[in-house]
Amino acid sequence: MARIGFIGLGNMGGPMARNLVRAGHAVAGFDLAEPARAALAEAGGTAAASLADAVGGADVVLTMLPEGAHVRAAYQGENGVLASAREGALLVDCSTIDVETARAVARAAGERGHAMLDAPVSGGVAGAEAGSLTFMVGGPAAAFEQARPVLERMGRAVIHAGDSGAGQAAKICNNMMLGIQMISVCEAMALAGRLGLDRQKLFEISSKASGQCWSLTSYCPVPGPVPSSPANRDYRPGFTAAMMRKDLRLAQEAAQAVGATTPLGAEAYQLYNLFAMQGKEALDFSAIIQMMEEATQ
Repeated sequence: MARIGFIGLGNMGGPMARNLVRAGHAVAGFDLAEPARAALAEAGGTAAASLADAVGGADVVLTMLPEGAHVRAAYQGENGVLASAREGALLVDCSTIDVETARAVARAAGERGHAMLDAPVSGGVAGAEAGSLTFMVGGPAAAFEQARPVLERMGRAVIHAGDSGAGQAAKICNNMMLGIQMISVCEAMALAGRLGLDRQKLFEISSKASGQCWSLTSYCPVPGPVPSSPANRDYRPGFTAAMMRKDLRLAQEAAQAVGATTPLGAEAYQLYNLFAMQGKEALDFSAIIQMMEEATQ
C-alpha cells in the first residue's frame, strides 16, 4: 500500500483516485470543487483541505489538471507540490499539456531532488471509471518502474515512451490521429446518408475492410452500430469536443515548434474549433458528425 496525494479530482482524476482507493492505497486528494473532494471521501479516501495537506505525507503525488499553466502553478507555486512534498516522493503528472511545460516542471522537480514523470492517458471518462486507461509515460526508467504498480491500478496498458516529455509527445500524436480519423468516419457516414446507403451496412462493410479504425469500430459516431458509443446517448461525452480541440491545438503548437508539416492535423483543429464555437464544446467529440451532416444539406 502506498500513500498517494492526488491533485485534481474532476471527471478524469476523480474516478482514477477512487480506483486507487479500491486497490487499497491510502489516497488523500484535493480539488478546488468541494463536491469532488466529498466524492473521494465517500469512496474511502481522505478529502484534504489544501494541496499541501494532500501531498505532504505522500510517497507518490499524482496530478490531473486541465492546462499547462495549472500544472506549473500546482507544482511551482507557493505551497505547491515542490514546496510541500516530502523528500524522495515520486511525482507523476497525468495531465495532457504541452511538451515544454512537462520538461520544464520535471527539471524544476529534479532540482528539488524529485523524480518526475509525465504520464498522460487515453481512454476518456469511461476508461478512468473502468480502470482501463492507457498511460503514455515519459521520464527516467527507474522512476517508471517505481510508478508502474500504481499506474496499473488505473489502467490496462502502462507504456514507457522515453525521456521526459515523451509521454506528452505520444499523447498529442495519438490524439491528432484520433481527431483526423473521427472526421474521416463522420464525413463518410454523412456521405453515405446522402447517397442513400444504409449506414449500418457501411459499418458492416468498412469495419471488415480497409476503412477500419477505432473511431469506426469502437466509437461509431452514428446511433446503432456500436451500442456503447456516445451516439446512442445523445452524444453525452466520454471525451468532449473541447478536449479534442485542446489536444489538436497542442499538436499544432508542437508541430510549429519543431517545423513539422501536419496539414490534416491543422485542418482537424480548425474543424473542431469551429464546432466548439457553435456551442457544441460540451458534446462528445464524435458529435462533429452533426456539422458534417449540416454541410451536406
